[in-house]
Amino acid sequence: MNQLFTDHLWKKVEPIWSSYLEHPFVKGLGNGTLEQDKFKHWLKQDYVYLMDYSRLFALGSAKAEDLETMTIFAKLLHGVLDLEMDLHRKYAADFGITREDLESTEPSAITTAYTSYMLNVSQRGGIENVVASVLACEWSYNFIGKSLATWPGALDENFYSSWVKMYQSPEFTELADNCKHLMNKMAKGKSEEDLTRLEEIVIRTSQFEYMFWDMVEKREDWPVSLN
Repeated sequence: MNQLFTDHLWKKVEPIWSSYLEHPFVKGLGNGTLEQDKFKHWLKQDYVYLMDYSRLFALGSAKAEDLETMTIFAKLLHGVLDLEMDLHRKYAADFGITREDLESTEPSAITTAYTSYMLNVSQRGGIENVVASVLACEWSYNFIGKSLATWPGALDENFYSSWVKMYQSPEFTELADNCKHLMNKMAKGKSEEDLTRLEEIVIRTSQFEYMFWDMVEKREDWPVSLN
């Protein structure tokens, strides 16, 4: 394969990721008009999502066969636990939500399905499955952040400008680039069958990302409430 594997993947996921930019929740982040109750739902659901997402990076570090890969996974874990989750905690403080409240949030049906899928394929496969599982989230959020940053007024001071600034920042871009580097490294020497399997994981997680945006827009939890 002459081109980078991530270049091939981009052609596959670009239509899905472009649809994120048309989603009312993401558009609301970009133009600053998103209802805060919807954002509050995203805040809590994404926080518990990131807890499982962090476990994937820890799993990747454990499965790593060389120090470079182990180090990259450790940096990615640090980025999620400190950079991303710190933004969530700062926003939560604006709503009067404590760290304990965030951590005790009950994952919605979509959140549970998404993280369960990633953990399942990562534990069943090799380290390349871990990389494929985490790639779409990190890379697509950077794509969204950079895209929204070009919208008029998106970086002006409003409730969501810090969200856009963080996900398009050089620090987060480095995290996304690290995931892409790992994906290309893992793809080298793989058979077409193996590459197709990894592609399927990236496409499936990209579809889950859209479902996640849809879930927080509609403020969904579980179809049948026990309360």
